[in-house]
Amino acid sequence: MKRVRITLDPDEAAQPPVYERLTRDNALESVRIVNWNVATPPATFLLRLTGDYESFGATLAGDETVLDFELFPVGEVACHCYLVGEVGPAARALFENFTRGSLLTVPPIECHDDGSSTFTIVGTAADVQAAVDGLPPGSSVTVERVGGTRVTPDDALGRLSARQREALATAAALGYYDTERSATCETVAAEMGCATPTAAEHLRKAEATLVRVALDDVSD
Repeated sequence: MKRVRITLDPDEAAQPPVYERLTRDNALESVRIVNWNVATPPATFLLRLTGDYESFGATLAGDETVLDFELFPVGEVACHCYLVGEVGPAARALFENFTRGSLLTVPPIECHDDGSSTFTIVGTAADVQAAVDGLPPGSSVTVERVGGTRVTPDDALGRLSARQREALATAAALGYYDTERSATCETVAAEMGCATPTAAEHLRKAEATLVRVALDDVSD
């Protein structure tokens, strides 16, 4: 068996409209896909949402591609969301690409605000390579880790997107986290070559994820 943790950056056509709402909505701090069923239309997902999920529920209610949903609170800032929605052929083909042959996708799938997602796949080396080679045009994949002692993310950083890790590393190098802060979000954005709000959002979501992982470790 081969274990590979990847970050998938899909072509825009392969992203269901609701996925963009999930990852770009400022009401949510994090989105994880815990389970899914895309065998036959419509597609069904179980999500773990953190943030102002009640506000986001209103967004789902107004989305024509969402056929049904229900929120199950886990606490004041977290819930599970059962979601039934329409998924186009391109998105379905992308999901199926990672279930071919011996492959299994290990939940949760970490959804990032840049539209990418990070997850682990296990299976034979040949099937893993076939999945990577079988991506539709316009989609790309970054191999984050091969092997390891655990199938799920080995550490907190494994839950971040590549862009979020870059933002943290850049901020740390520039002195953003020093006791006497010597950098700002504007400085970080300039170094990363992106807009200030974009850099700030990467930092905010990365920091929120690290805090949640730390608190989960304490509660365990």
